[in-house]
Amino acid sequence: MYYTPNVDTAFTSAKLDSFFRGFLEIEGFAGTDNSLNGIQVDNDGSEIDKIAFAVDANMETFERAAASGAGMIFVHHGLFWGSPLRVAGNHRRRLQFLLEHNICLYAVHLPLDQHPQMGNNAALAELLAIENPEPFGLYHGRKIGFKGTLKAPLTTEEAAKKINFMNRPPSGIFPFGKPVNTSCGVVSGGAAAEALQAIEEGLDLFVTGESSHTVYHECLEGKLNMIAGGHYSTEVWGVRAVMRHCAEELRMDAEFIDVPTGL
Repeated sequence: MYYTPNVDTAFTSAKLDSFFRGFLEIEGFAGTDNSLNGIQVDNDGSEIDKIAFAVDANMETFERAAASGAGMIFVHHGLFWGSPLRVAGNHRRRLQFLLEHNICLYAVHLPLDQHPQMGNNAALAELLAIENPEPFGLYHGRKIGFKGTLKAPLTTEEAAKKINFMNRPPSGIFPFGKPVNTSCGVVSGGAAAEALQAIEEGLDLFVTGESSHTVYHECLEGKLNMIAGGHYSTEVWGVRAVMRHCAEELRMDAEFIDVPTGL
């Protein structure tokens, strides 16, 4: 997907960082998120005319972004996660590519999951038509998902179809509860353990990205319906929402780079 600017405006990485921090709670998650949110690899200060948006930082994304002329890549899953990595192997090749092509890498993890309008979970709640969504899914002291009553009752299979991206099948559907759901909680990505919170709160349906062997019998015995929509497919929504926001507010050229994992 492409957006083309209506005016000739360019931004530096510092200006774009300030823009993103204006609506994404990056500092607020500093003690919670092990992702290094914000600029992970900077450019040399050159102006940026185009941003590529993607879920994951990987070579295919980098190569396609460079070919499209992007000066920044905005991702949900970056390259730096709490502990230092040796600059060797794939990590070295990725960093070298970004530096050689003067591309800035910008990553936003939990602040993007949690955002009440542009977040992954806000999008899932909207797709499922959850009315008056409330914060849900306690993770390291912060609730990053949403829960609520469904505007219209849905079977688990119907709910799975509503949240799929590009008609890609979910990783798994576990119809262990009611035939029709009237309440739902959503936490995108790898949040299978939060199914236990859904059971505790009496929800009919829990939607996340990945399933887990460790919660299978808990869901079965707790009579909770669960959808593992795919880690990737449940987390395309936030980066795409930010892309649209940048295109509208900054009038920037933007492109979404789709590199699905099927997981």
